[in-house]
Amino acid sequence: MIMFGSFVWASLWEKCVATHGLDPSQLGLLSSCRRQDPELQASGAGCGGWPCGRLNCCVLRKGKRILPHITRVCLISTFLEDGLRMWFQWSEQREYMDISWGCGWFLATMFVLINFVGQLGGCAMVLLRKKVPIACGILFFIVCLQTVAYSILWDLQFLFRNLALVGALLLVLAESREDEGRGLFAGLPSVGENKPKNYLQLAGRILVVFMFATLLRLEISFMQILQNIVGSVLMVLVTIGYKTKLSASILVVWLLILNFWMNAWWTIPSYKPMRDFLKYDFFQTLSVIGGLLMVVTQGPGGVSMDEHKKKW
Repeated sequence: MIMFGSFVWASLWEKCVATHGLDPSQLGLLSSCRRQDPELQASGAGCGGWPCGRLNCCVLRKGKRILPHITRVCLISTFLEDGLRMWFQWSEQREYMDISWGCGWFLATMFVLINFVGQLGGCAMVLLRKKVPIACGILFFIVCLQTVAYSILWDLQFLFRNLALVGALLLVLAESREDEGRGLFAGLPSVGENKPKNYLQLAGRILVVFMFATLLRLEISFMQILQNIVGSVLMVLVTIGYKTKLSASILVVWLLILNFWMNAWWTIPSYKPMRDFLKYDFFQTLSVIGGLLMVVTQGPGGVSMDEHKKKW
């Protein structure tokens, strides 16, 4: 799926270049994209004034019909994988909960059933864009339930990853509010800011970057120090909403590379427990990537420096 997403992104890039008939190595492409597209001029602040930021906006404009679908598939991937795992490992999951909490056969079975139905049902609703707020509420409940059931609350690394996952869900919820507004007031001019949506986007941006806090290491090596510095700067930029689309795009590429490098679960034999741990991390990271792609496609929202720059 990620290879497909990368192929689509590359195709959109080439299409953007071909449409304008320009050499991507020349800066003329950037000014041409902005000159020929009024929407790109309006969104320039969010994409960044740098050359790569403007070209990134050009690519996003060409892929605005495809990227939202890729974003949603990435975002629900961890819930889809975990829901299917509940089905295929029904007995193991039930036994684990019974042993860990001593809750008995019935409560352990109910835990597995709730996770199975809730996650697969929530995923279907998000993909089909049906009752998205309810779906986000169900998936949020699943995240909280698993945080307590698996004692994630006391493990900072897993806790930060779950917070990032909650941030991704908030961004989906913010997008659904925009869709509802379009359906109710289609064709009418906006009479004010959608403040709840703006605050949801702000909270989502803040929580999503918690994923990168788990990648910071106190190691004395050039590459690790460079990764800590660059990662910290990008996290701050996404959080405050400055050069947001460009910063989030860089984080998407970076996190994709790290995910395939550090969580290559397919290289581990199926009988080793490490395979399940890496698989869990891989799809959870993929969901956070979906949240970052949501930032790329939807923008930072009203509570951001990019938005305030337009008023200066």
